[in-house]
Amino acid sequence: MNGGRVADARSGSAGAAPVVQPCARCGARWAVQGKPLHWCPRCRGVLLSPAPVDAPAERRNYRWVARPPGRRSTAGSAQRRPASLETPRYTQIPRWGLRDRPPVAAVAQRGPLAGLTERLPRLLIATAIVFGASALAELGRYGILLRNRTRLIQPVLLWISDAAVYVFGFAALALALVSAVALVGWLADTRRAAFEKAGLTDPRSLRTLALGCLVPGANLVWPGVFLSEAARLRSDPRLLRVIRIWWAAWVLNGVMVVVAQLYRFADSLQVQADGVSFALLTDLAAAGLAVLSLWLVRAFAGLDVLGREETVSRWVIATSPAEAVIQPVRPGGGAPESAAADRVSPTAEPASPAADRASDRAVGNDEATTSNLENAEVLPK
Repeated sequence: MNGGRVADARSGSAGAAPVVQPCARCGARWAVQGKPLHWCPRCRGVLLSPAPVDAPAERRNYRWVARPPGRRSTAGSAQRRPASLETPRYTQIPRWGLRDRPPVAAVAQRGPLAGLTERLPRLLIATAIVFGASALAELGRYGILLRNRTRLIQPVLLWISDAAVYVFGFAALALALVSAVALVGWLADTRRAAFEKAGLTDPRSLRTLALGCLVPGANLVWPGVFLSEAARLRSDPRLLRVIRIWWAAWVLNGVMVVVAQLYRFADSLQVQADGVSFALLTDLAAAGLAVLSLWLVRAFAGLDVLGREETVSRWVIATSPAEAVIQPVRPGGGAPESAAADRVSPTAEPASPAADRASDRAVGNDEATTSNLENAEVLPK
């Protein structure tokens, strides 16, 4: 222990080692004289348990071990070192202190459909393009039907037309399904972010969203409900308007798809030709729906359909102009006369009371005339 001192013992037999209490703060050792103390009389530090001054370490219930920071000495390896009077110091900057690391940003949770969700805008654009190509293929087939009413068509041209219709039709259908799955992933992420911002938890799971958006029949109703729940948390009426437009186009496109499939079961050539023209309209409607879906996705991100920052316009009530359009009409020539009348010569005789009353009546008539002229309304010819 560091430098302490032993107080003179006033009790105890000769030759017996005095019982002392070391101070945990200043290191002084105080002889026990009756009841043990709790606080050091010198520095008010905590006194350790009483023990003989020459008691070995195993007989004491405490032990002071000095070791370098960051090291743990094993039992029996500690050796006594000669006391040094030099001031402890470090030969280099210590590296065992507290480390103030910057906070690590929370990593956003990636859903199972994150890969498709990141490519959603490109998928929707590709879907719109392929549906447009499918519409052109249907238009070519309809033109061949019109041409075939009077002339024969080459088999090669028929084969090219059929191949274009089937290839673009199946490609558009495949892209539409992939885009629908990507939209489900985007819907789950959008709802999660909206509910977390409001301090809530999304009550609908990914499985519920997928079943409501992908099951035929149910997908005509539930997508609009899911989108409206997320839009109401953001308190933006423009989003609700975009959702209503997209929802109406989605239901209309679903009805058109069902009608186009019914045309395939027709037996009449004219009805089949009408089915080709209706398939053309259905493909165009599907391409427009893909563009509307892209508009919906970007509207939730605060962008327009072209991906630009959407500017907010605020309409206010217009007030009257700062300057009058028509200046008020003022009488001319009256001011100089009245000013000349006010300038009276000091040598002039005072007017009589009758003259004063006449002049007052004239001034009153002039003021009334001036007031009427100022309040008169100027009407255009």
